[in-house]
Amino acid sequence: MNVETIKVSSKSNPNSVAGALANTFREKGIVEVQAIGAGALNQAIKGVAIARGLVTP
Repeated sequence: MNVETIKVSSKSNPNSVAGALANTFREKGIVEVQAIGAGALNQAIKGVAIARGLVTP
């Protein structure tokens, strides 16, 4: 299984992260998120929350 890794920084736009997560999830069915630091984790969590709305029918 080929897992795609999305790297998130504290300067990442949560909407862009969400789009990348949603597209990768639709294509591969699985996504890995890498975030180092509190700011990056915050942006990653925001991105996941937004992506849930994009992927859920």
